[in-house]
Amino acid sequence: MNITEIRIKLLANQRDKLRAFASMTIDDCLVIRDIKIIEGGRGLFVAMPSRKLCDRCSSCAAKNHIRARYCNDCGHRLGEGRGDLDERGRPRLYADISHPINQDARDFVQNQILRAYYDELERSKQEGYVAKSFDDLDYDYLDEYSAEER
Repeated sequence: MNITEIRIKLLANQRDKLRAFASMTIDDCLVIRDIKIIEGGRGLFVAMPSRKLCDRCSSCAAKNHIRARYCNDCGHRLGEGRGDLDERGRPRLYADISHPINQDARDFVQNQILRAYYDELERSKQEGYVAKSFDDLDYDYLDEYSAEER
């Protein structure tokens, strides 16, 4: 696998554990967006794009998030303990949209993305820093947290 580009969107809000978003291009032909760089208990790690898991209301068949207590459509009380459990016995709330298929691939991707993150972080500390353009990505809602406002 040849990673041909990694773009980093730094976030200035240090109270949150989310440090940045990344976009990764593979072999100049496939882009994976919304990769998160998160500060965890053991340092930074990369979280691949994911979606919230849903199930259906037994009364009206509407989709509801796993943690919902009442149906968003009909108001019916939803049962407890819906959904699958993860390896720690907690409810799985998210599912990866894309992800590496083995640990070596995960380590490779994470190392490359974290290297790009640290490079961008260093550039952001230099006089006259201008963040890379993300016009083609939907990060407008993050503008108030962008590194440009540091």
